Amino acid sequence: MLVKFAVTHYRGFADRIEWDLSNPANYEFNPHVIKNGIIKNGILYGPNGSGKTNFSLALFDIVNHLSPNWKKPDYYMNFIHAGSPESVVDFEYEFRFERTKVRYTYSKNALGILVAEFLYVDDEMVFERKGKRVQINGQQFPMTPMAKKNLSNNNANNVSIVNFLLISYPLAKDHYLIRLKQFVDSMLWFRHLDTREFIGLDPAPTDNIDQFIITNNLLNDFATFLKEVSGQRFHFAKPKPGEKVIFCQVKEHSIPFHTIASTGTEALYLLYFWRKKLKNASFVFIDEFDAFYHFKLAFEICQRLFRLDCQVFTSSHNTYLMTNELLRPDCNFILRNNTIKPLNECTDKELRFGHNIEKIYRANAFNL
Repeated sequence: MLVKFAVTHYRGFADRIEWDLSNPANYEFNPHVIKNGIIKNGILYGPNGSGKTNFSLALFDIVNHLSPNWKKPDYYMNFIHAGSPESVVDFEYEFRFERTKVRYTYSKNALGILVAEFLYVDDEMVFERKGKRVQINGQQFPMTPMAKKNLSNNNANNVSIVNFLLISYPLAKDHYLIRLKQFVDSMLWFRHLDTREFIGLDPAPTDNIDQFIITNNLLNDFATFLKEVSGQRFHFAKPKPGEKVIFCQVKEHSIPFHTIASTGTEALYLLYFWRKKLKNASFVFIDEFDAFYHFKLAFEICQRLFRLDCQVFTSSHNTYLMTNELLRPDCNFILRNNTIKPLNECTDKELRFGHNIEKIYRANAFNL
């Protein structure tokens, strides 16, 4: 699981900003949102321009150099903070796999090229690389002086040392590097605004969702999903052989689903697609997931997402979701002024289940 993440000099973040999921409060309600002492679910709030989207994108930078899965094509545009164009962007991750703590930090220049990376396991150095200087724990990964020299001097394509070790040494299936790679390969970021965008989990874009639903015989399941979460009733026509487009049956007429679906229904369509794949996910972040949802629909979607076994987080402006019926104060985060804190750390007041935390938030009683 992801325990902590921090980034410095990324886009609008001139200074270091850290998100700590390792310190849940001692609430007795909604225990399912905490797993192994780590916050599993949460919602990130903040005013427009506070950096919610950029922070979530920064968190998924690790996918860009450790995973073969889909990357956002324009990810490295305006990558580095404009006030520090000659500096580097520093990324810090801490993971926990059972009792093993893995701390992976690295730096990239304005072009997104790795210039340094460090890996520590249970506070023991596995490797350190800065420029051409490379140190590797020889007890864990024995290497000849010549091999080490070649790695230091000839790493012209800036391959991550994590990936180098993964392909160069036979490792047990529960080895921390295997666990780290599996976790990163299973991360997913997505959103549905003017266009659909995603990072990770799949190797290719999501252009053929109709085909995915038809091929997997999911039309009835999709119709049931729409009815259960939004009350909408769609009767989908039985597809003809080789058909790759979903049609709705309206009496004797067949109408393409996408010509009559609302913007919110299109967002549900994308969510349905990813929901079918989330059984393989490790960490999911849905940016502005409820931009086109009715507030009660957003609540229903969150309930379903937070029942998943993986870590799931969203960003939102919908304070209707800021309720102890859904989460807890330590799982509702505010991002503002280059800082992220849970609600329980933004007030001296003891927050209990019966408190209306939305009302307290609207009264500006939470301070960073």
